[in-house]
Amino acid sequence: MRSVNFLIFSIILTIAAAFPAAGQKPSNNKKQNTRKPAPAETIPGRKWWKEAVVYQIYPRSFKDSNGDGVGDLRGIIQKLDYIKSLGIDVVWLNPIFASPNDDNGYDISDYRAIMKEFGTMKDFDELLAGMHKRGIRLVLDLVANHSSDEHRWFQESRKSRDNPYRDYYHWWPAEKGTPPKRVSFFDENGDGWRYDAPTNSYYLHYFSRKQPDLNWENPKVRQEIYSMLRFWFDKGVDGFRMDVIHFISKDPSYPPIPAEFGGDWGKFYGSGPRRHEYIQEMNREVLSKYDVMTIGEAGVGMQDAHNFVDADRKELNMIYHFEGVGLGYLPNSKKIIDPAGWKLTDFKNVYTRWDASFAEKGWNTVYLGNHDQPRMLTRWGSDAPEWREVSSKLLTTFLLTQRATPYYYFGDELGMSNIKFDRIEDYRDIESINWYKQIKEAGGDLRQFLESQKIAARDNSRTPFQWDATTNAGFTSGTPWLKVNPNYKTINVAAEEKNANSPLNYFRRLARFRKANPVLIYGKYTLVDAPNESVYAYTRELDGRKLLVLLNFKDREASADTGFDLSRAKVLFGNYPNFSKDGRLKPYQAVILELSK
Repeated sequence: MRSVNFLIFSIILTIAAAFPAAGQKPSNNKKQNTRKPAPAETIPGRKWWKEAVVYQIYPRSFKDSNGDGVGDLRGIIQKLDYIKSLGIDVVWLNPIFASPNDDNGYDISDYRAIMKEFGTMKDFDELLAGMHKRGIRLVLDLVANHSSDEHRWFQESRKSRDNPYRDYYHWWPAEKGTPPKRVSFFDENGDGWRYDAPTNSYYLHYFSRKQPDLNWENPKVRQEIYSMLRFWFDKGVDGFRMDVIHFISKDPSYPPIPAEFGGDWGKFYGSGPRRHEYIQEMNREVLSKYDVMTIGEAGVGMQDAHNFVDADRKELNMIYHFEGVGLGYLPNSKKIIDPAGWKLTDFKNVYTRWDASFAEKGWNTVYLGNHDQPRMLTRWGSDAPEWREVSSKLLTTFLLTQRATPYYYFGDELGMSNIKFDRIEDYRDIESINWYKQIKEAGGDLRQFLESQKIAARDNSRTPFQWDATTNAGFTSGTPWLKVNPNYKTINVAAEEKNANSPLNYFRRLARFRKANPVLIYGKYTLVDAPNESVYAYTRELDGRKLLVLLNFKDREASADTGFDLSRAKVLFGNYPNFSKDGRLKPYQAVILELSK
């Protein structure tokens, strides 16, 4: 019966795809959706990873198949048809390798084994085959700047100074005195060096003390990483997202952080002297041998971004930048929200500058949410009941109409929102917990921190996926590892499947619409009405077609000075049933128009 119901639902979705939004005439959108894509020869540099919509899954929170409260691979297997129904092309899985979970899988103890909580290698092989059968590619997370302190390499490394694995990590002998200052992102004391008694030495850890940094200066370490990559590529994995890949190179003399960095130690970490040399070597020895997708997580500026991704550099396909998602925080704080909020003009400026930088060379990415960010709805839209659905659709429209590969975080298609914990005891994330300890130790404002965490904390996006209105949102029959958002009773897949105008079905239609209209993938981007603090407006142009995207980011009516005659424009897509041809936009209204020639 469930399979029959799914077949019926698929038929309904196929019909619904012809309608961009409730209230619009089906004949208009049908004509647009059947438009033939631009011939391949008219679009230079086409790549499958440029045209893909990437759906990120946090495995721990997606679907639990065995009742232990933790999502797993078999849970994902059970939901492959749902994933396929979204119309996405690539799934990016957060780390699934063996790990003691100090940082939820970003501390790997065996790169060639599956985390026991998640399943077995047999489960993984079945998952990969199931995705490929449905035309979905699979990208995994490469965490190669550091390992777990429970990895065999580190366990050997700390036994003696002459152990063969000693130089797999960065060590500082205690007889040389206190090591040069390095700051840790996650350590509760903020110290990037940890004393280890067996060899009277300190080891370097940019993150948790249980995440010692690997020594990429040792060619044996690099070959270990390359061998591991071949292992997964030979299995059929379609790519890797590379965690903090710009941190891999260190100066082994560990000099003081130069004054030119102005105390920005994160920027210093990402400017190691041989980072590009190592990634080029990785490309030459491994990546270039496979048709794969490579994404570097690198908090770098635009010029350095090109050093990672321009084709003639022979490094990676794309990088994730942080400039956009970094808006709205007080400077030099632990994600403390700026009371003044963020300005739409700043938001537009960030994405417009990054688009311009990649207009002729390289390829860009766009995202608003992921496992390291809060829910995009709460952060960039409005989770108020009256605006949740339309603002969720507005953000989806932004992501799927940019000239970049969009990365879409699981649950955002439902309009899931922040859980907003009141107590530190409810958090599970090492970042929130240790930052709280640091602020407490320094006598800081804990109330301000907790209030900001309601908006900024990573656990906001890690709450279990909301499948239905049954206990624990249908995520698990046991006790979930992290609390379920109480709004699951109304915000869930089962409820939204039944509503043709739900955020879920809006995402499905827009994902298909993007594929059918290459102008939204490769078309020239031009910002319109830049000073407007309410509306983000831009055009996309390709092969004689010109589309205008209007996005009202406010909870009140607004308009944009576009300079175009909107009375002659054709409405192609939108999150409201109607669009006023005088250009007035309803609260959080999003509309895609085709301008007449």
